[in-house]
Amino acid sequence: MTDLFHITERASWAASQPGEYRTSTRGVTLEEQGFIHCSLRHQLRAVAECVYGDADDLVVLVIDTARLPVPVRYEAAEAGGEKYPHIYGAVPAPAVTEVIAVSRDDAGRLLLPD
Repeated sequence: MTDLFHITERASWAASQPGEYRTSTRGVTLEEQGFIHCSLRHQLRAVAECVYGDADDLVVLVIDTARLPVPVRYEAAEAGGEKYPHIYGAVPAPAVTEVIAVSRDDAGRLLLPD
């Protein structure tokens, strides 16, 4: 089992309950992108700040790969770049083992799981 991390707006996650989660990334659906963007724990901050740095009411979904009925591929955005996990299909709600609320510190920096 590997835990993958996916940051999203709380409303996107709430809209998927109790069935399947189908948001790839901010404003982009699984159908539009072809996969759901995820991160490993050490990649989460960079993704969160780049894509959601100006957003509020966020959550981090912790996804158990052993509960996914679809493939996970590790791919780089550019040749030789860091590889990120991509889920090639919808995430069934039971594969999400934890939903962590994201807040900000006094300086406005996102408070993410360690």
